Amino acid sequence: MRIALWLLALFGIAVAAALFAGNNPGSITLFWPPYRIDLSLNLFMLLLLGAFLTLHLAWRALSAFFALPREARLWRLRQRERSMQLALLDAFSQLTAGRFVRARKAAESVLTQVQSLETGGDKLGYAARLRAVSHLLVAEAAHALQDRVAREQHYRMALEQASQGTVPETREGVQLSAASWALDDRDAPLALQFLDEMGQGAARRTLALRLRLKAARMARRTLAALETARLLAKHRALSETAAQGVLRGMAIELIDDAHDPAQLQKAWAQLDAAERAMPDVAIQAADRLLLLGGDHALGRQWLSPTWDLMQERPGAISPQQCVNLVRALERGFASVAGAPDVEWLTRIESAQLKNPGDAVLQYLAGVTCMRLQLWGKARQLLTQSLTRLQDAGLRRDAWRLLAELAQEQGDADAATQAWRNAAQA
Repeated sequence: MRIALWLLALFGIAVAAALFAGNNPGSITLFWPPYRIDLSLNLFMLLLLGAFLTLHLAWRALSAFFALPREARLWRLRQRERSMQLALLDAFSQLTAGRFVRARKAAESVLTQVQSLETGGDKLGYAARLRAVSHLLVAEAAHALQDRVAREQHYRMALEQASQGTVPETREGVQLSAASWALDDRDAPLALQFLDEMGQGAARRTLALRLRLKAARMARRTLAALETARLLAKHRALSETAAQGVLRGMAIELIDDAHDPAQLQKAWAQLDAAERAMPDVAIQAADRLLLLGGDHALGRQWLSPTWDLMQERPGAISPQQCVNLVRALERGFASVAGAPDVEWLTRIESAQLKNPGDAVLQYLAGVTCMRLQLWGKARQLLTQSLTRLQDAGLRRDAWRLLAELAQEQGDADAATQAWRNAAQA
């Protein structure tokens, strides 16, 4: 379409020129005493156009001639820039390939070329950024070679050059690298200091959050690590399974760091609702509260959501988690202060009647009846659970409880046999 339009315009110009020049009787007379020159208007226009083209070409030729030194200088500058870029690419390639000595030399050659260029009077608009990246590559290579003195020297230079540039990402990249080096040196406080010095937006990026999580865990700052893991999960920087595992581990570690019931309750309050609903977290919190001499009723209250989940969705928690839940309830029922109340007795009996084939629930019901001194029903439930219990620890404890029941009723032979079976289990 464009070519067709150009052809139409060209034909229009040709037609206009033919109409103007074909029947043009005009003439031009030039007086140069004692001479007189008569020219047709058409010839005069052609001579004028030719003179213009000649002057234009002459001016272009003179401009090109006088621009030769500047063009030569620009050519040399481009050659040097190309050489620096190739050296920078070589440094990066050698670094990723694990050839750290060569990477260090290539990055240092970039710095030398930049310095030589500026000494000659040529300045690059991105010289500060180029220096910062080159110093960073040298520092990375020195870190890999365990040369901490050179690493710190080039890190400071890279940070100084990055601060002079107009691109903040360069400085942030230097700070992230420094935090990573500190983590490799097992210096978690220094890594956190580098991360804290970054801007708020940069500190919330995925890489910065990953480094912060690792540093917080290394420094045993469990709450900070938990908050960072929440941000990573929120930004989908971790898969759902990995996020659940990390959050569960951090929550359990926060619970284990408590040394009295008040600290434990405070730690429990700092957890999200989703974290408190995790079976492993709730079971660990109840066990920790019992170990610290806390309120048994509060521990069972923490276990209630897990118990309800086990009843409403039987496959929602694993068999081992079911065993751990029963163990936590059993340990709470063992003391006089933690004896099962009517509510929990009703809940356990209801669950056992709803699932009569569940040996774990039968075991728990038998333990509950034993704590309430319902000896006959306890013996019956424990005996029935023995044939289907898969967990060796529960089988051993079932035999042990049967031995205690036999001793309570004065049946020495049955008690001896139960103790023997417990030892074998």
